[in-house]
Amino acid sequence: QPVSGPESQAKRLSRVVFEGTTVVWDSLFTAMGKTYKHPILHFYTGQVDAACGFATAATGPFYCPADQRVYLDLSFFDELQNRFQAPGEAAEAYVIAHEVGHHVQDLLGVSEKMERARSQLSESDYNKLSVKLELQADFYAGLWAHYEALNHHNNIIIERPDIDSALNAAHQIGDDRLQQRYQGRVTPDSFTHGTSAQRMYWFKKGYDTGDMREGNTFGDER
Repeated sequence: QPVSGPESQAKRLSRVVFEGTTVVWDSLFTAMGKTYKHPILHFYTGQVDAACGFATAATGPFYCPADQRVYLDLSFFDELQNRFQAPGEAAEAYVIAHEVGHHVQDLLGVSEKMERARSQLSESDYNKLSVKLELQADFYAGLWAHYEALNHHNNIIIERPDIDSALNAAHQIGDDRLQQRYQGRVTPDSFTHGTSAQRMYWFKKGYDTGDMREGNTFGDER
């Protein structure tokens, strides 16, 4: 159907990318002898009452395991471009694929292990575990890009400049870079998503290898 206006264009892109992740993960789960339960893409504006609690657009895109939905306020894409200097559709696709990566973790039992660990660890130690969780979601985003580049689901064409754009997004939203920009200092104990270098490394590893077995961020000290 005809689409006009920036929001409609962003919404259409989001749906296409999201559907592309479903095709890829359907295939990968089948290869593992498992069934991929499809998540739901939920658009909202300003604020939303998710099964995981109330959230605002300031939260950014997030995944809620309680209802298996990816929540997306499209205004975040404007922030990617204007606030984080990470413009382009490939950067937006990376963000969506990352959140879908959290759904994959939920289905594989990783999220449940994280919840159990929350009450047993100090805040600093839990943050370190959270970084590994986020880096694995970055790896899964790269994994999606690997297979999307091969198969062009829904006519999504991924080329080297798109990967560079996604890597730039990973770089711009690393904990160290954001803390330096907004706090003027870097405090590693409070990292929850990983450094720019780590986020780029794991996305690229997923993209380069296309191998689920290479994504054990919990067993890698990098």
